Amino acid sequence: MAMGSNDGDMMSEINVTPLVDVMLVLLVVFIITAPLLAPQSLKINLPKTDSVQSNEKPQKVSLVVDAQGNIEMDRMHVSDEALAETLRQRAADPQFQLQIEADTAVPYGRVAQLMAIAQKAGVSKLSFMTLSK
Repeated sequence: MAMGSNDGDMMSEINVTPLVDVMLVLLVVFIITAPLLAPQSLKINLPKTDSVQSNEKPQKVSLVVDAQGNIEMDRMHVSDEALAETLRQRAADPQFQLQIEADTAVPYGRVAQLMAIAQKAGVSKLSFMTLSK
């Protein structure tokens, strides 16, 4: 009888060495090719053209929300109903953009109400103003 071979026993271990070799080769290939996929690493020379100035500038309107939840639009205190009407009139302009400047103490629910008013009035461009750290 040969040593280590039993006719009735099956081999219960799987040889994972070829699998590890293939995975290491794939890892090396991905490490080498990943920087080539990024656009900034392609080192292309973009053509130079005259700059185009758009005559249409977005009509930005600030909506300021203080810590108590009171709102001001164009530096005038407005109610929710007046805000809805004003936004409905201005939202017809495709260049209209509403910028919300909310105090950090304003509850999220109040900001969500104002967003809903703006959405219902037809405002499609909405942004939040923050300060960078």
